[in-house]
Amino acid sequence: MTTTGAHRDTAGMTPRGFGWWERRRGAALDIGLGAVSALECAAEGAVFAQTAHLPAAAGGLFGLAAGAALVLRRRWPVAVVLVSVAVTPAEMGYLMAVVGLYTLAASDAPRRITAALATMSTAAVLVVTFVRLRQDVAASDFDPGSWYVPLVSVLMSIGLTAPPVLLGLYVGARRRLMESLRERADSLEQELSLLADQAEQRAQLARTEERTRIAREMHDVVAHRVSLMVVHAAALQAVALKDPRKAADNAALVGEMGRQALTELREMLGVLRAEPVPPPAGAPSAASPGEPPAAAAPAGGAEDGPGRGLGDVGELVEQSRAAGTAVELLVRGEARAYDPHVEQTAYRVVQEALTNVHKHAAGARVVVRLAHRGGEVAVQVENGPCDAAAASARLPSGGNGLLGMRERVTALGGVFVSGPTDEGGFRVSAVLPATRRDPGAGGGRGRCDRDGSRAG
Repeated sequence: MTTTGAHRDTAGMTPRGFGWWERRRGAALDIGLGAVSALECAAEGAVFAQTAHLPAAAGGLFGLAAGAALVLRRRWPVAVVLVSVAVTPAEMGYLMAVVGLYTLAASDAPRRITAALATMSTAAVLVVTFVRLRQDVAASDFDPGSWYVPLVSVLMSIGLTAPPVLLGLYVGARRRLMESLRERADSLEQELSLLADQAEQRAQLARTEERTRIAREMHDVVAHRVSLMVVHAAALQAVALKDPRKAADNAALVGEMGRQALTELREMLGVLRAEPVPPPAGAPSAASPGEPPAAAAPAGGAEDGPGRGLGDVGELVEQSRAAGTAVELLVRGEARAYDPHVEQTAYRVVQEALTNVHKHAAGARVVVRLAHRGGEVAVQVENGPCDAAAASARLPSGGNGLLGMRERVTALGGVFVSGPTDEGGFRVSAVLPATRRDPGAGGGRGRCDRDGSRAG
């Protein structure tokens, strides 16, 4: 950032002041002007005293004291101008009058006071010049005419007061303009700093949302595939000696599922390693105020993630059947193409629900319902009570499955409901709009295990 007026004190750019002066240079200038004015007034006072038949020393001392008042021009400019007006009849203080009027006009004094004092100074110079010039003309043999004395008096009075006043007004206006520009620059710096902080917060939020989305994708892929692999491995162990052919089929299924899991993980990691595509020219950036962060992807799924959809639900059902789970798929309505995020979210809901069945409801019968409606698609996965005779796969649960499903569905503006059934089973339902909408309200969570509760 650039150093402006608000930062000069901290940056060490303002020299140390002296007395009421902000800078020592200003103090030296005023003291010098006061000394010159004092000498001028002392000399002119001595001459005036001799003319008035007074002691020259008294006139010199009076002029010295009056001229020294110019030192106070920055602190009390009105007093300096008044002193100059007061000593004008003694024909002294011309430097003090010029500098005092300039300082008064350049200060923050009200304009009516400046105008009044400038008028007083002009009138005083006009009267003194008129009287003195008339006396000089009368004492000489020169007869310029009746117009000479008034014209010269007016020109001298205006010439001594108008230029310093106009120059002071210009300098004061320019100074105030510079101060306004510095204040504006300070406010712009603060605003830019605030925007930079907001952009950093947006970027941090986008990174957090992206990590959450990736963790959810990894959970869906790994949990489902590995759960099926564990179930098939348990079945393989049970039939290895009794039915070698079935054991070989189960081993082939375990290998196929492992390869599918690796393929999906590799696709996901490929998305993470891909270079970000630069936005087109003129597109709003993440730092633009009021715009959402560009890096934040919808919670419903990755833009370039694995292309799973409603057409792959049948494959999920077949995999669960191959693992020994009785799964029935019921489809109502005419299938059609939906938004990719909607299809992927519906697929993930069915996938996670079946994974929970493998984890917590071994031997239970499962019904997967898929309904195509006018402007929405509904999925429901319901399992019956657990079979006490079936061996549990003893799969660990992280407790994030239902939470992840709810986040996916509500992020697309859908409705998610889950909970136990009256028969002792568990039901997961989701209704998704045909296209993405603003987040809507979701349902509650539920748990079911072998005793009738389930963990997500």
